[in-house]
Amino acid sequence: MALQRILALALLGALALPAAFTAHADSPGDYVPETDPLVLRRLEQWQDWKFGFMMHWGPYSQWGVVESWSICSEDVDWCRRPEGVAYTDYVKQYEHLPDTFNPVRFDPAAWAQVAKVAGTKYVVFTTKHHDGFAMFDTRQSDYRITAPNVPFHGDPRANIARQVFDSFRDAGFGIGAYFSKPDWHSDDYWWRRFATPNRHVNYDTRKHPERWQRFVDYTHAQVDELTRDYGRIDILWLDGGWVRPGDTLGDIANGTAGVPWPQDIDMPGMAAMARRNQPGLIVVDRAVGGRYENYRTPEQKIPEQPLPYPWETCMTLGDSWSYTPNDNYKSARSVVQMLVDVVAKGGNYLLNVGPQPDGQLPAEAVRRLRQIGAWMDVNGEAIHASRAVAPYRDGKFRYTRLKNGDMYALYLPDAAETRLPAHLHIPGPAPRAGATLRVLGSDAALQWHREGDRTVVKIPAAVRAATADAYAWAIRLPGAAEAMQ
Repeated sequence: MALQRILALALLGALALPAAFTAHADSPGDYVPETDPLVLRRLEQWQDWKFGFMMHWGPYSQWGVVESWSICSEDVDWCRRPEGVAYTDYVKQYEHLPDTFNPVRFDPAAWAQVAKVAGTKYVVFTTKHHDGFAMFDTRQSDYRITAPNVPFHGDPRANIARQVFDSFRDAGFGIGAYFSKPDWHSDDYWWRRFATPNRHVNYDTRKHPERWQRFVDYTHAQVDELTRDYGRIDILWLDGGWVRPGDTLGDIANGTAGVPWPQDIDMPGMAAMARRNQPGLIVVDRAVGGRYENYRTPEQKIPEQPLPYPWETCMTLGDSWSYTPNDNYKSARSVVQMLVDVVAKGGNYLLNVGPQPDGQLPAEAVRRLRQIGAWMDVNGEAIHASRAVAPYRDGKFRYTRLKNGDMYALYLPDAAETRLPAHLHIPGPAPRAGATLRVLGSDAALQWHREGDRTVVKIPAAVRAATADAYAWAIRLPGAAEAMQ
């Protein structure tokens, strides 16, 4: 048996799912604007942060497999399991992963420091994914990080979500709690009386309303714990968009096979309760639409055009949301240019890294984050607290606006471009007459003049050399946004 288990674990560890196979995250219907002034104030602050740090972490990291989805029996690529292992046997092994989860090198202060160096301003941490394992000390379930069967339960850091939130809050971050509405470990969601053919609740909630109500109460109780007992929370980031009222279910939320019964989790009651605990809380009932999706979250993609509501691209640094050995991490240059593109279109960029099973961030991911941070040290003022401004993008240029009326034109070079061109022809509004233009990273004043609808800027050789090898260059255009008013 020991040998069989070793072979099984080796096979399971080889499973790594491409990011392209993640669940859809688009939202139906028109965006419903928020009216609560406290929430609007928090949304404005969130839009100032611009760049966030996300982590998917749980016992599944020991196998290096996709978070939760391998125990879902849908016949799709992101739910695949190793050949020759029966589904029920696999699920039993998966559910025993907490028995060996002992992240003794967990250091949330070190995580926060790396995230701060990268230039991120808020964190979203997975308190519970679809598999139902709670990374916090919930009183609603024994399937939790502090349960007696978990080796880490006696460690003073065992209440992991509290440790993460406290450490990032101490470092000045906004705090987001990822929470999955479906719970595949709960007998009131996946009832063991029946098979589990897909991601949905596996019994007819119309025939068994008392069981569904228990699940609703259980879910509300966990959200109550998170928003009441874990300090200031800025964002409740809800996943599992197929859990919603039946009359709103469409193909986008159905998975490979939908269900005809509703999965109404009582979002009005949940949001009201959470906001009693956390006035001004941003609620993101993602992929559902309606009044409880305060901002939208396109997943693993960047919209082609600016969107007329608050939004956030959530994207992995590697190919996987959770830890995968030897993951294929994006280059710092690629991440910076995507960040610039997102911000120019008015969005936020939430970048995900999966911690290792021992509690450390992967060394290669940390190197990428430090490289990104070196660029942000020089250019962050063109990103943080900015807003979208026409013309948004034009060729290699992207634009951001500061609240004082200044604009930035950010030049995104091709891979072979290591230095700025000797002359930039920047389309768009003119800087204030007599203004001094500079490239971030250099104190040199630049000569400029207008030619038609373009600002022509001369970049001296010394400036080109001093700012060489940047992933993108930012040129401040004082007063340019004022000309548009």
